[in-house]
Amino acid sequence: MPEVDVQSQEIHHQDQHSEVFNPPAHISERAWVKSYNEYKNNYDASMDEQFYAGIAREFHWEKPFTQILDYNFSRKKGRVFVEWFKDGTTNVAYNCLDRNLNANRGDKIAFFYEGNEPTETNSITYKQLHEQVVDFSSVLRNMGVRRGHCVAIYMPMVVEIVVAMLACARIGAIHSVVFGGFSAESLANRILDSQARVLITTDGVFRGPKPVELKKCCDDACRIVNQQLTAGYNGIEKMVVYQRLGAEHLKLKEWVDGRDIWWHDAIKQIDRTIAPPAVEWMNAEDPLFMLYTSGSTGKPKGLVHTTGGYMVTAATTFKYVFDYHDQDIYFCTADCGWITGHTYLCYGPLLNGATSVLFEGIPTYPDESRCWRMIDRYNVTQFYTAPTAIRALMRFGDDKVTQTSTRNTLRILGSVGEPINPEAWMWYHRVVGNSNCAIVDTYWQTETGGIMITSQPGAVPTKPGSASVPFYGVVPAVMRKKSDQSEDLVLDNTDEQFKQDEFYEESQVEAEGYLVIKRPWPGLARTIYGDHGRYEETYFSMFDGYYATGDGCRRDKDGYYWLTGRIDDVLNVSGHRIGTAEVESALVGHKSIAEAAVVPMPHEIKGQGIYAYVTTKEGIVGDEALRAQLKSTVRVALGPIATPDVIHFTPSLPKTRSGKIMRRILRKIAEGLDSVSQLGDVSTLADPSVVDMLLKNK
Repeated sequence: MPEVDVQSQEIHHQDQHSEVFNPPAHISERAWVKSYNEYKNNYDASMDEQFYAGIAREFHWEKPFTQILDYNFSRKKGRVFVEWFKDGTTNVAYNCLDRNLNANRGDKIAFFYEGNEPTETNSITYKQLHEQVVDFSSVLRNMGVRRGHCVAIYMPMVVEIVVAMLACARIGAIHSVVFGGFSAESLANRILDSQARVLITTDGVFRGPKPVELKKCCDDACRIVNQQLTAGYNGIEKMVVYQRLGAEHLKLKEWVDGRDIWWHDAIKQIDRTIAPPAVEWMNAEDPLFMLYTSGSTGKPKGLVHTTGGYMVTAATTFKYVFDYHDQDIYFCTADCGWITGHTYLCYGPLLNGATSVLFEGIPTYPDESRCWRMIDRYNVTQFYTAPTAIRALMRFGDDKVTQTSTRNTLRILGSVGEPINPEAWMWYHRVVGNSNCAIVDTYWQTETGGIMITSQPGAVPTKPGSASVPFYGVVPAVMRKKSDQSEDLVLDNTDEQFKQDEFYEESQVEAEGYLVIKRPWPGLARTIYGDHGRYEETYFSMFDGYYATGDGCRRDKDGYYWLTGRIDDVLNVSGHRIGTAEVESALVGHKSIAEAAVVPMPHEIKGQGIYAYVTTKEGIVGDEALRAQLKSTVRVALGPIATPDVIHFTPSLPKTRSGKIMRRILRKIAEGLDSVSQLGDVSTLADPSVVDMLLKNK
């Protein structure tokens, strides 16, 4: 990695962004890592597997490990695998809770909770959280949940979602948290794939002033599951319902005796004369949780994260990236339905004995100053949110921030989920951070388990819009076209040539291309649940011997990485990955639609929006009524987050003579290009006139 001379500020600038921000002195003075040279020394040390072994030994291991790392990234050499600390046994929930009680943190607040309304506030100490986790682990055991079983969780951001996750971890069950905004069909697909027999949910949740019926969605999902049962699997046998709204807000339309039970009733049924379940000591490579993410096919991928490696990655990245110290108050706005909520709201903070803010509401309710008031109320020192939220709040003007909040305690601002544009970065720095905070723009994925590329707040200068430099143990590389290849050979995996890695080479210098990782880090997902072949094909077939991220990037002269977006057929909408195939499948499921193709489009708030090209069946007119029906169809099938922003009716799609859709053309039109000359070579199309028609009807 190229050297950066911080002392003399000899750091190169991107042409379009002239400013480089050195770490604020008051942050460097107290930081875990105080200079770029110290970061570089740590990074160099992390190339030795003993680096993470030393960190791992800071946690409790019931059986200490002697093996550190074994792996194979090359399919040519056999089965792809990664193993860290394989012969050791530990328990992540024990390290999150019992270990902190043993360190006299029992009375320390683990979470400040704030609900949908600003008046709904509470807090829970480590001792109280431990008691609730032990109780709920008894509930799960009473329901027959054992080591290795999967438990599905479909809940809003209440403390009980953390309790449920940790209770699963404590008894060795695998939790599968499904985002509470997903549809019944999406929930059912994840339940069927994981073979979960227990589902944990709430009666509902408020999203601003509107109640949302989560229990009804679960009932609908169970009906779908029951229609697709397989031998040996009987569907959801127990549904635990936490009473969030109550009868005054929401009357449950369905209750299945013998299956459904209120959370509080399940707790009351615990036999206190019997000792609670003992901690289940897990092998380091035993699964901790699975989390579904969209892929380039229609079927979501259940990424499996294991116990020891994930624990070490979550704890280490949280400590260093957010420079967390014992008296800090940390606020992450993420939902536990996504990996950010797992790693940087639940596991990472608790493994460090942190105090966090857990927020159930939305940033714009009851007004757009909600987050800034909360930062003042809880004396927040670190704030971590998505560029989508930053851009949305930025639209309401500086006054919503400056006239309602001082934010005097803030030290570090974080960004997650997608590249943050320089304009939003500068507003975040200047207005939210009072030009006095360090910003950490974090690049990582569901698959990686933790942050991969970022600055460290006391050590690494930042460039607005750049994710910065790799975290410890992470070795990124840029794959670019070989110099003897035609410029027409683009990074586009819809081209069969893209999977032939002989056309690409690893660049050692300033370059733009495909972001890959050269060696394993502890938090890497080990497999796709039930489909290791798909895991290898998705992540290790593109370039043999490398983990392929699916993202494009640019590396500048200083070794800083600038993410340029997805290269595979996956959209990044508001920081959430959505497979184009999933949306296309939902659209084609409508009786009036013959064909559909979905591509990303620029979106001022969400970063990427969804642009759908749709061909109707013979005799069907594509009008506003049908457009509304199609949006509703997708919303029902996948959830509101997948609703197309634009539906473009077209008699046909641009295809090669072999029948393959040329998505490159569709993407360029969606990006705003409006002439054939701007779209590149169209000579290979079976019917080039289709392009003129697409432009005319845009």
